[in-house]
Amino acid sequence: METNIQKYLAFISAVEYNSFTKAAEKSGYTQSAISKMIADLEKEWNMTLLERNKHGIQLTSDGKSLLPYIKNLCAEFEKLQNHAKDLQGFESGLIRIGTFSSVTTHWLPGIIKQFQKDYPGIDYELLLGDYSEIENWIMDGRVDCGFLSLPAAHDFDTVSLHKDELMAIIPKGHVYENAESFPLDALEKEPFMLLERGAKAEISAIFEKHNLHPRIHFTTWDDYAIMSMVEQGLGIAILPNLILKKIPYNIIAKPLEIPAYRDIGFALKNKETASLAVKKFMNYLNYKDLNTNI
Repeated sequence: METNIQKYLAFISAVEYNSFTKAAEKSGYTQSAISKMIADLEKEWNMTLLERNKHGIQLTSDGKSLLPYIKNLCAEFEKLQNHAKDLQGFESGLIRIGTFSSVTTHWLPGIIKQFQKDYPGIDYELLLGDYSEIENWIMDGRVDCGFLSLPAAHDFDTVSLHKDELMAIIPKGHVYENAESFPLDALEKEPFMLLERGAKAEISAIFEKHNLHPRIHFTTWDDYAIMSMVEQGLGIAILPNLILKKIPYNIIAKPLEIPAYRDIGFALKNKETASLAVKKFMNYLNYKDLNTNI
């Protein structure tokens, strides 16, 4: 059974990375081993799953049809393995976490440090993405759990962790450098650097709510690219307060005239069926030092 599961995982990995080489690097196999496992599947099922071309690999119609079943089978097998480990005394395991940059930088190191003191045998896989990607990873079983901006689009089990204020970001020497807050109408008067994360349009929602029409010159989901551009005087922006901790950029953060927030939460598909490792990990999300890092 496990031999077949390894073949299925090799197939999933090759599809995700669109490359036998990258799939091999991520899984610890050689490229030839990945290729052979997929070839074995194709021979066993008497069909072609992947087509090779100069751009990489592409799913055939048969491969596309089988992929969701293979993913479900691998996810269920992992649940079986995790439950067996749970019954053995929770001495080892893997937690796969979907996360975004500010949480990865300012929260996860402290949370994992505390968790490892009590459970040193647990390993971690962190996948960085935008909110929509993380939700899809949770839905598809690619990760066990993840950090999101709530509310989630899917019917997950969620825990709200922190109301993170959205701040106006301006360069040094700006006319509002010494102001207590940043006027909303001033957002329309300068080039604007827009941070958007997938389908979750937190900043655009501010514009819509207050009927604002900023001059958007640049859009990205990279917080640090935004900061660098603001530092160079290319425009202004709005960023979450959490990402602004311990930054190397010479910029100023001001609260908005009418405060706005994002609700950072933790989500998993179903708490009841989650592995014991994930359930234990959730108990460390509100450890006493978390708020001091915000």
